[in-house]
Amino acid sequence: MNLLVILGPTASGKTHLAVQAARHLNGEIISADSRQVYRGLDIGSGKDLAEYGATPYHLIDIVDPGCEFSLFNFVQEFTRVYDEVVSRGSLPILAGGTGLYLDAVLRGYGLVKIEKNLILRQELEELELAALVERLCRLRPELHNTTDLTDRERLTRAIEIAEGEKQPVAKPIDWPDLSPRVFGLRWQRDILRQRITRRLRERLDHGMIEEDEGLHAAGVSWETLDYFGLEYRFVARSLQGMFTRTDLFQKLNSAIHQFAKRQETWFRRMQRQGVDICWLDAEKDPVKDLLAACQDVIE
Repeated sequence: MNLLVILGPTASGKTHLAVQAARHLNGEIISADSRQVYRGLDIGSGKDLAEYGATPYHLIDIVDPGCEFSLFNFVQEFTRVYDEVVSRGSLPILAGGTGLYLDAVLRGYGLVKIEKNLILRQELEELELAALVERLCRLRPELHNTTDLTDRERLTRAIEIAEGEKQPVAKPIDWPDLSPRVFGLRWQRDILRQRITRRLRERLDHGMIEEDEGLHAAGVSWETLDYFGLEYRFVARSLQGMFTRTDLFQKLNSAIHQFAKRQETWFRRMQRQGVDICWLDAEKDPVKDLLAACQDVIE
């Protein structure tokens, strides 16, 4: 094993498990969270930096809100940090809940960097939204995530990437020779729901709304906050008067529960595609169980 992976749905305790594993296995944590890369997205993204203590962590607070940070950027940063951690004689521990990031690492996606194509963008500017959607679907017939099909800029970028991948390009990401061991945290459905709801109340009590207000006051647009999804999207909409604070809790709580289900669906899909996940009973002692399964590394 030269890579330990810890995954699970939101509010499952991934950070705590990763920190404990790092302390016992001489590890450094590499975050696999698409929002924690952004500076200032602290409470809503659940960075919980105090829990790390002296444990080294990476890919948190590395770009400003509004900057593009794609899957390619993540993989590029992961491979760079992975090599650095290994060079120090430490064990890289990839921990997070962004399924696409985890899957890219574990199945070695063949990614290439696609630069902006100004000529293509000029062509796309003349098309109606429906025509853009149709073009993307022709390029990506396997497309299953239609979340971004109403956002013109993101549609344009998706088409740009899909068109770029058809062209002869420089060699893709040079992956290290990974030998991962993957652990997932599993809770009973009702207990996970309780954890999600309790954590949301705590975040609201500890300044999550004020965090959104501060980000917007610092120049982060409502559109960008909406792009970050979940906590940032719903709080931003509440601040714009789209619904009340009471509705905010109810709507956001429901959305996070749905998100957790989608994460679990993604992890099951990873398993069907060949990723071996050892599921830990989070209600027992997952730290003990993980360390027992990694006894060969400890020895």
